[in-house]
Amino acid sequence: MTPTPPDPTRPTPPDPGNGTGPAQDTTTPALSGTGNGTGHPRNTAMPAPSGTTTDAGPARPGTDHGTDGTHPGGPGGPGGPGHPTTPPGQGTGTTSTALTRAQLWTRARGFLLAVAVLLTAAVALAGLQAGDHHGRLDPRSADPDGSRALAQLLKERGVTTRVVTNAQEAAAAAGPGTTLLVADPDLLGEPQRRAIRSAIDLSGGRTVLVAPGSPALPELAPAAHAKGFAHQRDLDPGTPACTLPAAGTAGRAGTGDGLRYTTDLPGATGCYPSGGHPTLLVLPSTTKGGDTVLLGSETFLLNKRLADEGNASLALQLLGSRPELVWYLPTPADMSADPGTDAQDPSLLDLVPAGWTWALLQLFVAAALAALWRARRLGPLVTEDLPVAIRASEATEGHARLYRRADARDRAATVLRAAARERLAPLVGVPAPQAHDPAALVPAVSARLTAGGRPSDLAALLFGTTPADDAALVALADHLDALEREVRSS
Repeated sequence: MTPTPPDPTRPTPPDPGNGTGPAQDTTTPALSGTGNGTGHPRNTAMPAPSGTTTDAGPARPGTDHGTDGTHPGGPGGPGGPGHPTTPPGQGTGTTSTALTRAQLWTRARGFLLAVAVLLTAAVALAGLQAGDHHGRLDPRSADPDGSRALAQLLKERGVTTRVVTNAQEAAAAAGPGTTLLVADPDLLGEPQRRAIRSAIDLSGGRTVLVAPGSPALPELAPAAHAKGFAHQRDLDPGTPACTLPAAGTAGRAGTGDGLRYTTDLPGATGCYPSGGHPTLLVLPSTTKGGDTVLLGSETFLLNKRLADEGNASLALQLLGSRPELVWYLPTPADMSADPGTDAQDPSLLDLVPAGWTWALLQLFVAAALAALWRARRLGPLVTEDLPVAIRASEATEGHARLYRRADARDRAATVLRAAARERLAPLVGVPAPQAHDPAALVPAVSARLTAGGRPSDLAALLFGTTPADDAALVALADHLDALEREVRSS
């Protein structure tokens, strides 16, 4: 085998010696993690395998020529003292940067634990609180804006509180021995108002309308009109004009912060005036024993204000005058349904308790915070030196082997033709944007060639189809090289 002549551009490797005389000592310091363990350069003298040639080019990844003790015959090579045998094809100079499963678990366990704790806490809070939160002015709610305290006081005095969410059911339950409370009359539709108006006229009991405004008054209490908002929160009964016994017993109460009313109906009683207009108005009913009470504000019925001033006394006397209290809370399903027709089936979101909505919101916020915490911080680009310098010829050969293994002749031919066109375009005066346009490039190249050096089909050579086999691909590369040489020499 003929030895390869030395390349003048490469550094001359140290003489490995002939195996008999003293070895030549190199001046290159030992690499990190290699050498003889003393910190001094390793004596790399060893005989080269017979019949082979040495190459002093840059080392490839995974190999080491006599510096890590894995060379046959070296002090740490196979059979050498103190070092195990290295499996074939597996060099000791290669270090994997991929994270192991143990490392991935160590990094992720803190985040997973935090997510698990948040999920558990959110589910527990939603489950514990879902049954206690019903909404504003709800006699089942213990929230500050609920009315559970008032319902409990009424229960101790023998008054039964019944919560309904349908106007037809509320009208059917009204009677001489009941007090019908409508929580928000302005939310009712026309069919619901007709049903409540029928109960007012025919029941003979008491109907309490909480803060009715202009939308509800024309149908539910046509004799009364709204006169704007009160300017004070706690008001006096306004005696002697107020002859309502409940107001005289309760005294000052928090009926302000709401609407005021006026009426010309004979027999009506106005109490707790603000600016000359009452915030509590009692209208007599056409049925004997019945009446309608207009409350300008629901504040004194809420848990958070029930213990202030005479609020508890006023609320108990207004709502506890009959043995049964029907508490009507309008719902969207009730307002969208007409009387005499079945309401539409609730959707999945309607069936989800209110507490679970807050739990989902908490989970969303927690996920956003975790994403911000674990997100990759993008900064300016940092250039890093490659651990191994690879020659351009080796990269070209690597790409070629990949193309051959995948039978990607189409891709290889496309790359060859595109590169040839880009090199030919400036030689024949074609602008770079038109280098891949057959109508512009083929005539310009043909004009530069002589009759003897012109290919039979120049367009097929530069813009042809995929070669049928590897031999045709090699021939295509040769023809493109020949074409470029001919153009350059013309």
